[in-house]
Order: sequence, then C-alpha cells, then structure tokens
Amino acid sequence: MKKALINIDYTNDFVASDGALTAGEPGQAIHDTVLKLTKEMFEAGDYIVFAIDKHEAGDDYHPETTLFPPHNEAGSKGRHLYGDLEEYYQKIKDEKTVYYTDKTRYSAFQGTDLEIKLRERDIKELHLVGVCTDICILHTAVDAYNKGFKIVIHQDAVASFNQIGHDWSLTHFTNTLGATVL
Repeated sequence: MKKALINIDYTNDFVASDGALTAGEPGQAIHDTVLKLTKEMFEAGDYIVFAIDKHEAGDDYHPETTLFPPHNEAGSKGRHLYGDLEEYYQKIKDEKTVYYTDKTRYSAFQGTDLEIKLRERDIKELHLVGVCTDICILHTAVDAYNKGFKIVIHQDAVASFNQIGHDWSLTHFTNTLGATVL
C-alpha cells in the first residue's frame, strides 16, 4: 500500500520555547522522532508532505485571530521548520517525493490541493506527525477519514500545548476514526 507522511505545523512558532503559539516541551520532545520518521519514510520512497500553517500579518478577518495570537506569519522565522527538520527539508525539498503546501485552516486538506496530490499517486495510507494533536492533527485526521484514507498516528511524534486535548485526541483517533495509533 502506498503511504505518505504528513508533517503538520512542526515549525518554530509552534515548537520553539519562544514560539508565538508554542507547544513547548511536549513539542520539543518529539523532535528526534519526527525527524527519524521523515528520514525513514523518505528513504523508503514514500511521499513526504509538509503541510504548514501560513498567515498574513495584520489579517484581522481570519477566524483564528480571535482565538490565538499572531503565528506562522509569511516570511517570519517562526514559520521555518523546527530544529534539524528545517535543514533536512532543505536537502530533500527538490525531490519528486517531497511536497510542501501552505495551509490557512486547521486541516491540511482544507483549501489546499493535498487530496489531488495524494490521489494522483494512488496513496491510501497517511501517517500523521507534528502539532497540535487536538487541533491541526485532529482536523486533518477527520478529513482524511471522511475522504477514505487509512490513518496512522505516531503517538511519539505528535504533541500539543493542551495535554487533556492531546490525550482525548489519541483515543478519538482510534475509537471514532479507526486510526492506528503507534
């Protein structure tokens, strides 16, 4: 079965200690696993997707502006991939099996061409990693479920700034979406 790794929002703003909307230590703790999975799946020839949140400075009309502080703004350092993942992405970004997409909503599918890219490659199984478990990972997983994809969540490669939401989401992935949580 063809697989894709969807790396969701693993950026400085969501992970670094000084990030604008950081998951902090839980997000930092998954760094090595996120990087390892990315390398392993890339080397296996699987499709690697970086689905990264993008906002414009001063956009007062986006619904998140009333919920969260400004984050992942276009052109900012906060939008760069966190830690060694940025350097690895720079090495592999021109490969045919690597795709970077800007997203402006929680789900990596909403308002992007992600589904088209996956269907073109006959990908059936999605492996989700990144942050935040109970926001962007969750909404991407729900959309993936509704689109008929098999979902795999790597428990040691997802994190949130909300531990209760993180724990609830891991149960929801299994019990409601039929996902495999490794």
